[in-house]
Amino acid sequence: MGNRDRIAQAFVTARRQAAGLSPYPGDAPTTLADAYAIQDRAIAIDGRTVAGWKVGRINAPLDGELGANRLAGPIFSDQIVGSDVQDMAVIADGFAAAEAEYCVRIGRAPEPGRTGLSLDEALALVDAVHVGVEIASSPYAGINADGPLVTISDYGNNFGLLIGDEVPGWRELGFLDWPVESRIDDAMVGSATARTMLDGPIGAVAFLVDCLAERGRTLEPGTWVSSGAVTGVHQIRPGQRFEADFGVLHVACGIVAASGAQVDAA
Repeated sequence: MGNRDRIAQAFVTARRQAAGLSPYPGDAPTTLADAYAIQDRAIAIDGRTVAGWKVGRINAPLDGELGANRLAGPIFSDQIVGSDVQDMAVIADGFAAAEAEYCVRIGRAPEPGRTGLSLDEALALVDAVHVGVEIASSPYAGINADGPLVTISDYGNNFGLLIGDEVPGWRELGFLDWPVESRIDDAMVGSATARTMLDGPIGAVAFLVDCLAERGRTLEPGTWVSSGAVTGVHQIRPGQRFEADFGVLHVACGIVAASGAQVDAA
């Protein structure tokens, strides 16, 4: 078994078992192409339907070294839920965090072969924007500390997406200036607006079109894009509660420990 297959299989198995994984299960990727190749192999081994993609930021100076300021990872259909769900699961023995996010739904696919979309062209692909919470969790506790290539190799560190209410008047993009606040157990842990997110949630869509095209994939209608952590990545543990206020909209969830039985049945 090659290095990529070994890493991919180890992460898929650990996620199914909701078990911690240490150390990193192979030689860590050294290029974006290698990291996404591991991710694609894991998607194939996993076998579940990809119904969304998370987009995260790559900070300086690594963005310049890698030639990309964002990264992507799959969100599986069984881990995308509505706000009627009270609790979101994390891998307790690995890494766990919650993030306030704008969730963008794709209404139509980009034209075949089209990349390098402008913000207006990317916006034309969108048919809804909602508020939500991304659960960032991995069996490997060092996933963020070890850098973006390791993050990419394990599904971009995604473990679920909770989608809240639709943003009113989203096509006018006024929500980019809404104050967003995140709390854990009623304590403020972050505040910002989407203006601080590179070129914002719509820019995340444009990035994703290019990222997927390079991998022979297409951004399909109905796909959700979790467009980036507005207030930051907030580490969390089972038993805590995460809340996010997006101006007039609110979304919240409790955090529970995933079990192997829950993951296997999903």
